[in-house]
Amino acid sequence: MSARLTLNLTRAGGGMAAVCLILFATAAPARAQALVADLSRHFVAITTGFTGAEVLLFGAVEGEGDVVVVVRGPDHRVVVHRKARILGVWVNAAQMTFEHVPSFYAVAASGPLAEIASETVRARHELGVEYLRLRLPPAKASPNVALEWRKGLVRNYQRLGLYPREPGTVTFLGNRLFRTRITLPANVPTGVYQVQTYLLRHGRIVSAQTTPLSVSKIGTEAVISDFARRQAPLYGLIAITVALVAGWIAHLAFRKA
Repeated sequence: MSARLTLNLTRAGGGMAAVCLILFATAAPARAQALVADLSRHFVAITTGFTGAEVLLFGAVEGEGDVVVVVRGPDHRVVVHRKARILGVWVNAAQMTFEHVPSFYAVAASGPLAEIASETVRARHELGVEYLRLRLPPAKASPNVALEWRKGLVRNYQRLGLYPREPGTVTFLGNRLFRTRITLPANVPTGVYQVQTYLLRHGRIVSAQTTPLSVSKIGTEAVISDFARRQAPLYGLIAITVALVAGWIAHLAFRKA
């Protein structure tokens, strides 16, 4: 009997970026902060035909150091199913529930994380997908079994493009200015995201800043989504009716042909 895990789930302009970086270069010394960062936009609108988006994060640092950026979507509850092949048919053989799972997670750094941040710092601040605290109740899974379920959860999120497999790159322009692009896929969940920027020296965090990023549906997408959430039974009935009518029309068209 073989098994596999499946998951149940209930661009900024270059000219503007240059201007923003110049402003940071002149403003940061006046404020005497070790780290200053901001986003090219704080709101991403999901409309009909949305194919993803890019948001520019830019900033400046005082003195030497490395920069790590972590983008984390709203936490939610996720049920992971283990499917087993029994008598030639794949069926749900077991399931496990995770609480407080980031709906999106991405990290970017100015160098290899293992070199610029100590093991303790990476674990404490969840710098890297392997350090995400995706815990299960001890009574439900032993450490070895919990690790297997956790790997299945991460693997499915990576397959969906919500947990990029490789870290992004933070680029320094000179000694002080830096930038990186946050890429959001077409299936990005809605909600308020936390964009955390860290300045590290000698493997330790010396300054940090958190910037919110809102992702929301607007227009027709928002109306349909809100209706589906508030009137789930009626929405399901309408969807089934539309599917039946579409199938009937297609049947008539093919029969006449």
